[in-house]
Amino acid sequence: MKNLIFITILIAIFSGCAPKFEKIDNSKANLEKVSFSEIKDFDKDDLSLALDVFKKACTKSSRKETFEEVCLKANDTTNPKAFFQKNFTPYKLYNKNGTDKGTITGYYEPLLHGSFTKTNKYKYPIYKVPDDLITVDLKSVYPQLKKYTLRGKIEGNRLIPYEARKNISKNKNQDVLLYVDNNIELYFLHIQGSGKVELPNGDLINIGYANQNGQQYTSIGKYMISKGYIGGKSDYSASVQGMKKWFYDNPDKINEVMNKNPSYIFFEKRSQGATGSLGVELVPQRNLAVDTRYIPLGMPVFINTKNPVTNKEINQLMVAADTGGAIKGDIRADFFWGFAKDAEKYAGRMKEAGELYILVPN
Repeated sequence: MKNLIFITILIAIFSGCAPKFEKIDNSKANLEKVSFSEIKDFDKDDLSLALDVFKKACTKSSRKETFEEVCLKANDTTNPKAFFQKNFTPYKLYNKNGTDKGTITGYYEPLLHGSFTKTNKYKYPIYKVPDDLITVDLKSVYPQLKKYTLRGKIEGNRLIPYEARKNISKNKNQDVLLYVDNNIELYFLHIQGSGKVELPNGDLINIGYANQNGQQYTSIGKYMISKGYIGGKSDYSASVQGMKKWFYDNPDKINEVMNKNPSYIFFEKRSQGATGSLGVELVPQRNLAVDTRYIPLGMPVFINTKNPVTNKEINQLMVAADTGGAIKGDIRADFFWGFAKDAEKYAGRMKEAGELYILVPN
């Protein structure tokens, strides 16, 4: 009987401490309303920079009713801290099991070397969107499926799945945008979604995501760990850097591993650098890729995590401006580090625990 009373008391205590979750429009997230004073280092952040990034996002997000009014106010403010505190309500994100820790990874804009002409050096193609790729927006027929897009190709009178990576790479009839000199760096361009290609004359070409083959993204990193190629007792770290080193040391197994991911990205030439799903050029260390089921694009997001190289805390206000095939989950974000090798150093090693707060317009 005493044990039963003790357990009952514990349940009452922990039930009383559990956050009361709320929901907002356009989000499935479990949210707890908090005050700005509860967000670690909110006052210490460079909120002027955060406001500039938010206003940049407003060039696209202001078309949505959620941000229309607050984006107008953003252009008139002279006090960034007062602007955020007056016009937004902060909410902390929680997982379905009631925990507040998620996974923060990193991404970057890679630099490749290539040519518009195929040569013995530049022989790996970056493909444009194929003419036979059909993209179907399902919301016009099934409104309940508005977040889903169907991709495939016509065979006879049927729409069938488009080829997986291993078959696309064998297709000699694909329309080529550029040729590059390194198939390993090309694969990671697919993962990042955008990058720059330096031509033989030194000119830089911006390229970005144009479409995808419709196949589900599969992590080759998990496959490599399961095979003992990286991580564990292997000689290669479970990071982008470790994966690349293993590929360079094992060129005969490159196709085996890469083809485990059937997803394939098609690219187009861009007038600006890395551009997220929101349609604005990304700001290094101030934009995130998110799962839009939980965090709408354009939303300010305060992040508590740490630098994967220095281990210093990262506590700052960012803006959700991008998405990614691997960015799925209640508390999940991809931190945009910027361009080329310096950014890769951090992005390739980043897999940190983190907490997220979204600032919802009042």
